[in-house]
Amino acid sequence: MELKTTKYSVDGAVATLTLSRPHRRNAWTGRMHTEVRWVLEQAEQHPQVRVVVITGEGRDFCVGADAQALEGHTSKGGYDAGTTADLAMPGYGIVPEFDQHFAFMMALDTVTVAAVNGAAAGVGLVLACYCDLRFAASGAKLTTAHGPLGLPAEYGLSWVLPRLVGITRSNDLLLSSRKFLACDTEGWGLFNEIVDAGRLLDRVYEYARDMAARVAPSSLATTKRQIYLDQHRDVGTAVAESDRLLREMIPSPDYREGVRALTERRLPQWPPR
Repeated sequence: MELKTTKYSVDGAVATLTLSRPHRRNAWTGRMHTEVRWVLEQAEQHPQVRVVVITGEGRDFCVGADAQALEGHTSKGGYDAGTTADLAMPGYGIVPEFDQHFAFMMALDTVTVAAVNGAAAGVGLVLACYCDLRFAASGAKLTTAHGPLGLPAEYGLSWVLPRLVGITRSNDLLLSSRKFLACDTEGWGLFNEIVDAGRLLDRVYEYARDMAARVAPSSLATTKRQIYLDQHRDVGTAVAESDRLLREMIPSPDYREGVRALTERRLPQWPPR
């Protein structure tokens, strides 16, 4: 696919997906939606990629839906996603609950890390919230955005945001659609780290590369899936499933290499995924 609204690069075990419409503050379009899913599928199929960093080009992460697209919904008398039927389907087919826009990110083997370098509104905030890990520049401006437009909370944000920050804070953000800064959320659980804008990407790549080097690919993928599936399970089922996975993973090459690296006091050399 020719990328017109995003950029994609791979450096060892870490890939980068950059939202790239800086002249429109990386506003979301149907084309961008299509490209993001295609890029994530490429990363998912890459034998070496373990982590995907998602960020925005320029001063913004993503300011939400493009205003021209919003006007288009009005003129057409209904919602038009601006996408075609041949959307990439990364993560689909694992469990039905994840076979939806953005929820599919929970079913990916690769770990997604949002580097929120600037404004994130509406679907931009949604994208960040569905990433597995989130880092933000302290001055990044955020908002759920939907309220003043007379729209519902988008893409299941009413499900994911309370699980990140709790019902009281999420009610504030979802019902008021007020603007707030990343630095205002210190201690909320919305972001793993909040850092100065100039250090954001350096810190994110440091974290991503360390994780990819130390943690077995099979463990990353399996643990991620446990985290999200166990939100729909009782504790007994979660324990039983972890026991089953333990028996399944003990004979694996990743386990053998992990044990050797531990006893030899060196970094593991993980085989391709």
